[in-house]
Amino acid sequence: MLYRVAGQYKTSYVADQSLFPLRQDLWLLLAILAVAWIVLPAVADEFTFRALLLPVLIYALASLGLNVLTGYAGQLSLGTGAFMGVGAYACFKIMTYFPDLNFVVAIFASGLFSAAIGVLFGLPSLRIKGFYLAITTLAAQFFLVWLFEKTAWLYNHNASGAIEVRTFDIFGLVVTGPNAAPVTQYYFVLAVVTVITWMVLNLTRGRYGRAWKAVRDMDIAAELMGIRLLRAKLSAFAVSSYIVGVAGALLVFLWKGAAEPNLFDVPLSFQILFIAIIGGLGSVLGNYLGALLIVALPVLINSVPGVLGIEILSATVQHLNTMIIGALIIVFLIVEPLGLARLWSVVREKLVIWPFPH
Repeated sequence: MLYRVAGQYKTSYVADQSLFPLRQDLWLLLAILAVAWIVLPAVADEFTFRALLLPVLIYALASLGLNVLTGYAGQLSLGTGAFMGVGAYACFKIMTYFPDLNFVVAIFASGLFSAAIGVLFGLPSLRIKGFYLAITTLAAQFFLVWLFEKTAWLYNHNASGAIEVRTFDIFGLVVTGPNAAPVTQYYFVLAVVTVITWMVLNLTRGRYGRAWKAVRDMDIAAELMGIRLLRAKLSAFAVSSYIVGVAGALLVFLWKGAAEPNLFDVPLSFQILFIAIIGGLGSVLGNYLGALLIVALPVLINSVPGVLGIEILSATVQHLNTMIIGALIIVFLIVEPLGLARLWSVVREKLVIWPFPH
């Protein structure tokens, strides 16, 4: 039995509310971290870093931010891409005015600007919700992308209208620019994602997390219980936008190397939303499962026909990818609305009680 629970007794409330109620969960997490920190960097090549590992981590982080807002607090948002752009442009301007600043500080500080903008556009959530709130965030999406295009100060009056990443190093290790090694960038992104994920895990299990879930389930009942909707909703917007802003900075500085305003347009917002839906709303694990599926799917579609000796055009690959993702979303919404995270939860429950039937 992989999940033998005999002998694992809880003798206190602290033990009963621990992050890992079963030792097997902790062992599984340690195994995943060992693979991510030790095995993958040792065996992966440059293509794997650029096409798979880096985008999976960055998209999973952005989806985690969206999940805090939509999955935990129940506030719909269609402007994730624009808030990622705020973080990217904020990091660019920070490093422009403070070129000697530690790059780690700039990455985490960029999320503060995105959080401020997120709170500003989250104010309508105090009066509207559901479809109308989604339209409000979609309006924020269009407005912010328009602002990125029309405000030359944001991209330092570059003739191309794009932000270009210079070379930055941390303790002698080059982490950005054309001379940066992919494995160094991977370790940097992995460290940031690990820290923020750990913070979100603890935050969602604490006082703010319980308030978000209460607002998500029924805001009127939550208010009658003493939860301040103003604080709960705006804190969800702030935390979500902060995480999304950090993900946007990582997207440009550690993966793309340069960015134009159209990078943060509506398709990026919907891609992050698809990751959250397929992975599972209200779940931390689902963000990584969904990002792995969404990022790996085009790579598989592109490589499998070549292995089989079938020629396929790049446009066909893109169309197939869109069709398959759309079909997956429909299937998950009908069959399993809680996504891949729920499938893993079912498997885990089966392993806990094995060999007895459920």
